Amino acid sequence: MADLFSAPLANLAAAMAARPAHAQVGWRAGAPVANAQFLARAGAWHALLRAQPGRHFALYLDDSIDFGAALLGAWHAGKTIWLGADTLDATCTALASSVDGFLGMYPAALAPLQPDAAHGGVLPAARLEDDAPALVVFTSGSTGAPQAIPKKLSQVASEVATLDLLFGATAGDAAIVATVSHQHIYGLLFKVLWPLTTGRPLHASSIGFHEALAPALALGPCVLVASPAHLKRLPEHLDWRGAARNLRAVFSSGGPLAADAALAAGALLGKTPIEVYGSSETGGVAWRQRAHLADDAWRAMPAVAWRLGGEGGLEVRSPHLPDDSWLALADRAEPAGENGFVLRGRNDRIVKIEEKRVSLTAMEAALLVSSLVLEARVIVCTDTAQPGSERQRIAALVVPSAAGAAVLAQHGKAALNRLLRAALALTVPAVALPRRWRYLDRLPVNAQGKTTLAALEALLDQPALVKPQISQPPQPPQPPQPPRLPHVVELERDERRVLLQVTAPADLLYFDGHFDVAPILAGVVQVEWAMHYGRAYFALPPDFTGINVLKFQQVVVPDMRVQLELVHDAAKGTLNFRYTSEGFQHSSGRITLAGENRDE
Repeated sequence: MADLFSAPLANLAAAMAARPAHAQVGWRAGAPVANAQFLARAGAWHALLRAQPGRHFALYLDDSIDFGAALLGAWHAGKTIWLGADTLDATCTALASSVDGFLGMYPAALAPLQPDAAHGGVLPAARLEDDAPALVVFTSGSTGAPQAIPKKLSQVASEVATLDLLFGATAGDAAIVATVSHQHIYGLLFKVLWPLTTGRPLHASSIGFHEALAPALALGPCVLVASPAHLKRLPEHLDWRGAARNLRAVFSSGGPLAADAALAAGALLGKTPIEVYGSSETGGVAWRQRAHLADDAWRAMPAVAWRLGGEGGLEVRSPHLPDDSWLALADRAEPAGENGFVLRGRNDRIVKIEEKRVSLTAMEAALLVSSLVLEARVIVCTDTAQPGSERQRIAALVVPSAAGAAVLAQHGKAALNRLLRAALALTVPAVALPRRWRYLDRLPVNAQGKTTLAALEALLDQPALVKPQISQPPQPPQPPQPPRLPHVVELERDERRVLLQVTAPADLLYFDGHFDVAPILAGVVQVEWAMHYGRAYFALPPDFTGINVLKFQQVVVPDMRVQLELVHDAAKGTLNFRYTSEGFQHSSGRITLAGENRDE
């Protein structure tokens, strides 16, 4: 069984060498990438890495095709690849103590290696060893600091083979389109390794905007690899008819997808998402495709055995694990139907507050029952009211519903706090009720669609993003004022970085007179918006001291959707910003700040 599962990936180099040179591996910026190009690039990576001392290398690349070539070249050079989720300073610092070098798009200070166009080499067609230490991946950080998880080639290979066994017939020869990053195990398997081993074409870039996703899915037969964050926010006003005609399957993983969201996505896309349950440590465990709202049962993947341990804890055994032992998971489950199960929360989210055992999962569920709450996360934090105190307190981070937002606007934060505390008091001991509340426009998610514990903790130290409005006496009608800020949608967010979709409306104040025939967004306004949203998301020093490496390359016109990326480096006192759109960089710069912030 292990040899059967490992064969396609272990023999990938030989299989690709046997395919026609002109066979299509995928697309990059709309242009086809041929098999010969991919093998040449993999050979260049192999030649580069074979000459490097050490075994462990961190790899980060945006381009999924080049990433696949680098991975294959590294494995044949006898290297183990470490996959960090991003290139932030904290991630790089953590990796630096474990790896012998960096590859791809890491900061220049780390001297990352990457073959240039002149590099050449031939990729060996030899079979890779099943026990080769192929990867080190990281847990998402949803419930704590990310943990490193080593993976043998046989574990990765068994997952790829399982995917094709389960879903290959459904996918056919359709192209793979993704909204997720390959720097996480879900994207790596579904977006890169599965299509490479089976000859399905893949798109080199992830598609972040729904406006770009709808036409991409309409181009031809395809499979969509997405996150719950994208699927539960599909805009109904977009034309999804082409997607519904072409989609062979839709996959979702990385977090829960509510039943109503799954069915709503299915109604728009023509295919109800196939949800995959697993983790970085376990690999894929089970899957489901809902038929109705109450269809919650999961089915185990082939060769995955499961059982219930103490207190209903789920335990699994599978070829995706490093050995044949049973592994106890943090999730609780109950049997459902024929060899299926339903999930009933997490064991590891039981905490003690003043000697009272409380379930953070149950508290979140109780909040979601309220008509005032759209989304909620409950975490444990340290009470900072008294210096030196290590007392643990509960904090609730809530996305209000329309009704909750109305209470917040009309009566203030304290009133909404009281209502939600009263809703929790029916099932939660008074000593464990949340002492800190934060109301948000939406929960932060990273490139994998995950809401990490670190991002939630960081929000507790930042100004609120949804501010209550104080009721004022009626005022005489005023003429409408042109807006000064863009329409904004948060796409990704963590403690150091945020990615926003920014649209400058045609009636923006700053378009008036700049210029009459063809309005464009002034550079000074772009800098001002970077500062505005930088202060909204990060605890920036108060004093502006300068701006460096400022570049304006492409104009921004009315109603153009662009991405604004903000990266805060607290150690250096800088805020880096970059405005981009499909295929273009509009502007970028590094703002420097100084001074001490006063306590809130």
